[in-house]
Amino acid sequence: MTFAKRIDAMTLVGAGIFTVAFGLLYHHAIASMVNDWSIDPNYSHGFLVPLITGFFLWQKREALLEMTPSRSWFGLLVALGGLAMFLVGSVAGESFTIRMSMLVVLFGALLFACGWPIFREMSFPLAFLVFMVPLPYILYDSVAFPLRMMITTYSVEIMKFLGVAVMREGNIIHLTNTSLEVADACSGIRSIISLLALATAMAYMFFRPMWKRIVLVSLAIPMAVFANGVRVVGTGVLASRFGPEVAQGFFHEFAGLAVFALAMAMLVGAAAVLSWIGRSRNG
Repeated sequence: MTFAKRIDAMTLVGAGIFTVAFGLLYHHAIASMVNDWSIDPNYSHGFLVPLITGFFLWQKREALLEMTPSRSWFGLLVALGGLAMFLVGSVAGESFTIRMSMLVVLFGALLFACGWPIFREMSFPLAFLVFMVPLPYILYDSVAFPLRMMITTYSVEIMKFLGVAVMREGNIIHLTNTSLEVADACSGIRSIISLLALATAMAYMFFRPMWKRIVLVSLAIPMAVFANGVRVVGTGVLASRFGPEVAQGFFHEFAGLAVFALAMAMLVGAAAVLSWIGRSRNG
């Protein structure tokens, strides 16, 4: 019996009970996560992630309704594992563990109720929800700091090559008329997180061969780093010639938007090249 024919009153009651229980257990975690999206620019894309997941599932609606659900008891073990994660995270006061347990419980419940075929069909759209969970700050800092130092080092060398009088001290760039700090926003970590989510969605929507998906997602990281390097070099060159005002206020915010637009353009260009490679081989 297909999924569409199995949707009866008992199924709806069971889904309703699970939804209520899930909401009671995780409403604080969800509220705090949404708050992080609203105040932390690194995760403002979190508002879009559930919508993109919903779009992916909507595209699969016809195939899902024709599939036959079959219960898998392994899903119950997965859900119990997620609840154990929730307990550990609650005792330790670690929000990342609690938020990830929410996804594990969701995956386990789906697998238990619908079985492996439907779970496999829905696995990627639901796994995409990982991008909405903010990283723990210890992991964020361990990635952002070396990126920040790397971009500072190479940006200074490029500015020297361009004839700019510059000196580096840690993540501080000293010019003749001002000093610039390469902060977390300039490290590329913000662009990497958002661009990885975008590249993953594009890879899933536009490419079938796995190697193309892997290549496109992998390119998101160097593209984001390169674009932020362009931002630091451009800011340094302009500040050395026109004063420190170009590194502050509107110009600084505009530079951030322009950098992400550059990274997106590079990603779209890479996707176009990958599509062309496939067409040329078929031709």
